[in-house]
Amino acid sequence: MTKVEPRTLKGFRDFLPKEAKKRQWLIEKLRSVFESYGFEPLETPTLEYAEVLKGKYGEEEKLIYEFETKGKDKVALRYDQTVPLSRVITQYKSQLVFPFKRYQIQSVFRGENPQKGRHREFVQCDADIIGSPSPIADAEILKLVLDIYKKLGISVTIKINDKENFKNIPKKYVSAIDKLEKIGESEVLSEMIGKGMASEDAKKALSGLQNKPKTETVERILLTLKQMGEDMDRIVYEPTLARGLDYYTGMIFETVVKESSGSLCSGGRWDNLIGQFSGINVPAVGFGLGFDRTLEILEEQNLLPMIDSSSKILVTIFNEGLRERSLKIYKKLRDENISCEIYLDENANLDKQLKYADKKGIPYVLIIGPKEARENKLTIKNMKTKEQELLSLEETVKIIKKN
Repeated sequence: MTKVEPRTLKGFRDFLPKEAKKRQWLIEKLRSVFESYGFEPLETPTLEYAEVLKGKYGEEEKLIYEFETKGKDKVALRYDQTVPLSRVITQYKSQLVFPFKRYQIQSVFRGENPQKGRHREFVQCDADIIGSPSPIADAEILKLVLDIYKKLGISVTIKINDKENFKNIPKKYVSAIDKLEKIGESEVLSEMIGKGMASEDAKKALSGLQNKPKTETVERILLTLKQMGEDMDRIVYEPTLARGLDYYTGMIFETVVKESSGSLCSGGRWDNLIGQFSGINVPAVGFGLGFDRTLEILEEQNLLPMIDSSSKILVTIFNEGLRERSLKIYKKLRDENISCEIYLDENANLDKQLKYADKKGIPYVLIIGPKEARENKLTIKNMKTKEQELLSLEETVKIIKKN
């Protein structure tokens, strides 16, 4: 037999149970907030025809994973969730209720150089409102973002701008301006000059942007958000905020956390993208949330709960002679809808079984030895306090359900 070296593809990750549980916890938290605002779940295929994705991402298009199948189809891995959503809106328009409010939590793929915090596969969480041009939709998207991070316990600030502020600046210079906070003013100017803009014109363009007042669009959105009762101290107008993607048409924003680099969540209004599929523009506004970055901040700020085993109790097997009794207790616990396990080796000693429960974080262990069998009782051991009691099955069930 040829031995295969076990290794993970560069830029991709395995998540062992401890990490996977943290991720599942966060996904459930996000789902609950999305659905409290009336957003519905959507899932799209991992693979799309390459032509569906191409021509939508500007300079970032080079990161699309694309290849040709054996059947000669040109396909690409899902790069984001907004473009597939646009396809879905066009393809299934008659089956959807508008305004259509959807959330999507799936993996996306980028063919970039892996480094800390950047992977070739990662989970993205999107929420979008399709079919409403109203500032109420824009404001609700901002409110949703603020509410998500409030419920997670993370204090954030949303930086907001209007794509209108860049209408007289060629795209190649906008991509340089978008790096202002990351590389500083002098580096931005150098990049703009390097791309062909005269030095004085670059300084004038950048200075003009930095001093632009709020547009009417931004004013209306912020007024609506205030009328929704939101804390406006968490919103900052940033006229140089550009975002990298080409498809934004109005409001653009990103969400940051104090004393931490990078954006947790970003988005905006994208009214023209669906028209590339249907021929008719449809108003749309939404965001993509950085799942890994959010999880990282939760860990840094010790905001993740202690997540024990999904099993509440381990039923041990004292010996071969008491095997059937343990199996009957296991069945009765499951009939009571209690998450439990039975140890899967009747020949293992009790100490080994207790160590198994301890390593898995199972909070309780049931011991049914000769004494317990004679008295028709169970010994329940609390694995955290190490205390144990001799109880009836009914009393045991009450304790487990209570805790």
